[in-house]
Amino acid sequence: MTQMSDIEIARQAKKKPIQEIGDRLNIPSGELLPYGHDKAKVSRKYIDSVQDGSDGKLILVTAINPTPAGEGKTTTTVGLGDGLNRIGKNAMICIREASLGPNFGMKGGAAGGGYAQVVPMEEMNLHFTGDFHAITSAHSLLSAMIDNHIYWGNEREIDVRRVQWRRVVDMNDRALRQVAVSLGGVANGFPREGGFDITVASEVMAILCLSSDLGDLERRLGDMIVAYRRDRSPVFCRDIRAEGAMTVLLKDAMQPNLVQTLENNPAFVHGGPFANIAHGCNSVIATKTALKISDYVVTEAGFGADLGAEKFLNIKCRKAGLSPSAIVLVATIRAMKMNGGVAKADLGAENVEAVISGCPNLGRHIENLKSFGVPVVVAVNHFVTDTDAEIAAIEEYVAGHGVEAVVSRHWELGSAGSENLARKVVEAADSGSASFSMLYPDDMPLLEKIETIAKRIYRASEVVADKKIRDQLKLWEEQGYGNLPVCMAKTQYSFSTDPALRGAPDGHSIPVREVRLSAGAGFIVAICGEIMTMPGLPRKPAAESIRLNGEGLVEGLF
Repeated sequence: MTQMSDIEIARQAKKKPIQEIGDRLNIPSGELLPYGHDKAKVSRKYIDSVQDGSDGKLILVTAINPTPAGEGKTTTTVGLGDGLNRIGKNAMICIREASLGPNFGMKGGAAGGGYAQVVPMEEMNLHFTGDFHAITSAHSLLSAMIDNHIYWGNEREIDVRRVQWRRVVDMNDRALRQVAVSLGGVANGFPREGGFDITVASEVMAILCLSSDLGDLERRLGDMIVAYRRDRSPVFCRDIRAEGAMTVLLKDAMQPNLVQTLENNPAFVHGGPFANIAHGCNSVIATKTALKISDYVVTEAGFGADLGAEKFLNIKCRKAGLSPSAIVLVATIRAMKMNGGVAKADLGAENVEAVISGCPNLGRHIENLKSFGVPVVVAVNHFVTDTDAEIAAIEEYVAGHGVEAVVSRHWELGSAGSENLARKVVEAADSGSASFSMLYPDDMPLLEKIETIAKRIYRASEVVADKKIRDQLKLWEEQGYGNLPVCMAKTQYSFSTDPALRGAPDGHSIPVREVRLSAGAGFIVAICGEIMTMPGLPRKPAAESIRLNGEGLVEGLF
């Protein structure tokens, strides 16, 4: 068992030149755009060249609702990918990029942990290859062009009271949630109210992650609705003539980033929408390319299965024509005990009763995932404090739901600790038992789609939406947007909209506070409860402890 921290383990990694990682995938070195020695972007030319090949099997990794005890979804994703390669399978990992907001707020790094990590860890959790900065810049260019268009005569007759396009920054900053712009007199334009979201909530981020190529990207950007006229008719990004320049800024960001695990296995890290306020999956282009060049692709969806997996299955798979062969649901003994009422400080002590009491959250996710027609394997991410009796309790509970729980020790042992999980996942993926179906059809009315998710996934008794929201949904249906899927923005900590309500609640209400049309990305966002699209920093942000040490190395980020 290691006593080293995640970053100490990462710094000891024996990384191979990124060209060698590309060689394993038969990517010619000339089709890689290196960013240093250990990361590179894959060229569009190469991506296009492999599209006629057959697809490997897609494996989705998701989890129970997150708790302060930690679940280790990304760690399990990496560990499973390494385990598949260890047992002789040609496997790739596809995960999202990290946002600076939570890194400097409270979450820390997002590249796995222990001996199941993707490297280079520091770069991945900071500026990486600049994708997030490009998305922020493209979004900001459109913001500037909208106000500039209004200033120079407003040819498109934008109602300044109905500008929908908010600004973004990749940082948690509650002071920017609601702002006034263009103050200071005539020379600065027409004053109006606006606001900021975090970059990962930007529709540009969603579009980049759902686009198939640069042409599709530009078309989707042009389809974004940025404002309305006095007669309520929409003004599109293409009306402002910004989509071309935005595509130029995003040209390199559209190329997937190739990196490696601690065990030198290939990984794509590309895109980064949050699952509590956006659709929570890595890019379609990375996933589909990985499926063409490997036999198994392990990807994750953000937060719990009620958010990330639901959106992966109903939005990403719908848009990209994907169909998973197996789903891995991650849980920990510690999280079960916390769901069972144990305080974080007491999680180290054996408490079988608390494990059993906390299992309904896990059971609810199993039921929901099985309803999509895909075989499910429960991965128990092992902690050193787990006891045999506690493990036996969770195995028995899971068996009662018709699936198998597999203990995996990838954090401690790397691929040597995830071999058994890898074999079980291959067995499930190769069984041919997957019969994937989505939760709702395209032609279901928008409000019914929201209600379907709320009742079948969250087990709510009702959706509360006032007349203004219902009328807005009906108007969008009349305008031709009724066939779009729904992206629920909701707390990640609970099936309900109350983050303190753990376990498997039912009979609660889901209040819809606001709806937004993401016409370019191709979905409707329903903002529920008190969820914010611009998070705030905690009382003691992680940034207070982040610094460079005497050797010039980053401390406090992980």
